[in-house]
Amino acid sequence: MGLLAAGTPLCWDEARRYSEHIRTEGIEQLLYVFQKAGKRDNDPLYWGDELEYMMVEVDNGNSNAMVDVVHDYVLTELNTDPSSKLLCKEHNVEFHPEYGRYMIEATPGVPYHGLADESYVEYNMAQRRKIADYKLSKFNSAEKHTRYVVLSLTSFPRLGTDNFINIPNPWNHKNSASRSLFLPDEIINRHVRFPTLTANIRTRRGEKVCINIPMYKDEKTPKHDTSIYPRDWFVPEDMEAAEVSKPGHIYMDAMGFGMGSSCLQMTYQAPNIEKARFLYDSLVNFAPVLLSLSAAAPVFKGWLADQDVRWNVISGAVDCRTPWERSEEPALPQYNIAGCGGVAPRDRKHLQRIPKSRYSAVDLFLGGHNKFFNRTYNDANVPVNTTVLKRLLENDIAPLDYDLAKHFAHLFIRDSVSIFEESINQDRETSTNHFENLQSTNWQTLRFKPPTQKAVPSNKKAPGWRVEFRPLEVQLTDFENAAFATFLYLVVDAVLTFSDNLNPYLMMSKVWENMHIAHNRDSVRGDKFHWKKKFNTESPDTSLCSIDEIFHSASNGIFSNFINPILSYRNLIDKDWQELKTSVTHKRLYYYLALISKRASGELPSTARYMRHFILNHSDYKQDSRVSELINYDLILLAERITNLDNSNDEITGFFGQEISEYLLQNRL
Repeated sequence: MGLLAAGTPLCWDEARRYSEHIRTEGIEQLLYVFQKAGKRDNDPLYWGDELEYMMVEVDNGNSNAMVDVVHDYVLTELNTDPSSKLLCKEHNVEFHPEYGRYMIEATPGVPYHGLADESYVEYNMAQRRKIADYKLSKFNSAEKHTRYVVLSLTSFPRLGTDNFINIPNPWNHKNSASRSLFLPDEIINRHVRFPTLTANIRTRRGEKVCINIPMYKDEKTPKHDTSIYPRDWFVPEDMEAAEVSKPGHIYMDAMGFGMGSSCLQMTYQAPNIEKARFLYDSLVNFAPVLLSLSAAAPVFKGWLADQDVRWNVISGAVDCRTPWERSEEPALPQYNIAGCGGVAPRDRKHLQRIPKSRYSAVDLFLGGHNKFFNRTYNDANVPVNTTVLKRLLENDIAPLDYDLAKHFAHLFIRDSVSIFEESINQDRETSTNHFENLQSTNWQTLRFKPPTQKAVPSNKKAPGWRVEFRPLEVQLTDFENAAFATFLYLVVDAVLTFSDNLNPYLMMSKVWENMHIAHNRDSVRGDKFHWKKKFNTESPDTSLCSIDEIFHSASNGIFSNFINPILSYRNLIDKDWQELKTSVTHKRLYYYLALISKRASGELPSTARYMRHFILNHSDYKQDSRVSELINYDLILLAERITNLDNSNDEITGFFGQEISEYLLQNRL
């Protein structure tokens, strides 16, 4: 998220008065970006990743593990203390705040350039973890039997249950920002932006966010989420749970359940805008497939879920649509008669039905001047802001083509839910803050990232046209995260290199279906996804394929159509990626690809499957789908051992298999 600026955030009742202003000025800023940076060309393939970690307190005395919200100032020290800043600079790492007070985001300080040394990505990730661990370990106490660790967990298993947070009496006051039954506001980053954003999403919606995730069914699993309890702090919010929680589902009611989870994201710079558009479109259907493959979240709020990923949890956690926009009845109609979140009649003229949350799968291909795109591929129901669309198409600054204009006009159906009073008035030709206000709060599986107005063709220091890949679940080890990042880099390199003969397009409605399929429990082994029949013809035809087939098919698999061709083109192999195993200089690349291959084939379990198996076979598990304090404690210790490649219990071998584990244990970075 980057360092956060100081300012005075506006509550929703004040912020909504500026919604149209933000949209109008944001579009004008975007037009000047296109005017000044539209012809930029020949940019190198710079790229980078964002890793999100959780700070965890391990209480060995009480056999409990909790999110650590006490030492969040460690992040401030990493960015302000001179010696810490020097340490980060020397190791090319940066640390940034995230939504959770217990979370840390880390990136390389300077982007990667190509893949000259494939092990450097993992090395850089290891340095980030090492620095954060070093800062946090200073608070370890042998006397109190407590340790503090940094783990790359996708979701904290007992977030929102009893004793999940390391502060005394977290409920001795009301949690006015979220009004959650389960999460105190102390889990939220202290910066005023985050509690205000939390409150504004709830207020605009007209009720608390509502997340119902299917519960894993076991012999003694209750019919309802038994953690729901009556409370009378807030009216009507405390009354909502009884109306909106679903039988057989885990009920969650706060932004923190989603934005408090962690992920792995990558951003790639394309040579120019046309290549960036094609790269975006090419990666659209990789998103649900890699979400399934990277699955690492089988537990929410202390319950085993009947799914393995976090995506729809976050989608629900930031869903600020009113009941009317969602085409639903209000949870409590007597308190929300119009179903418009308290929006006055005079302010409703811009409202329209919106089928999805602002956190969702990609909605539109960008198209562009490539021979494969056909507008009919955008076959899903996608509302647009017609005023914005008209302005983007008809202006004397930088008119856009219809497909790109429609993309931004769709993003701009949203209202801003985070406005600072000091930033209301901006210069159209030098600032992009109003544009980014809406761009950055449309959280989709991919993000098309325009540069700023500074990115004129002659200024190569300013980033150019980029694409961000967002669906991946974060993995436990630096090796795994580097494997996913490196694998996707090779796909990106192949797309940009072979774009003239590569057709990535299918119907967008099929991509939406794939996102639903990716949420199924163990979808990586048990489900079939829509996948292109051929990548070298003009046809958008698909067939239903297993993840194994998607990766390994000789005709339309990822390895045969992307990985092998680019490795051969870069003179790393003759024909097949497995030749890397005998390479002196690229052996680690082989093991990255082997991990991806073995998980895709089902030979190795996903992180989610491995965790679920551990829980179901724990001595304290009661066949009731509950993850107790003791189970959670042991699961966190297991995650820590795997993170540190500690094979004392043969867990590394069980997690990675014999071949990969032997290599890792003998070749630690």
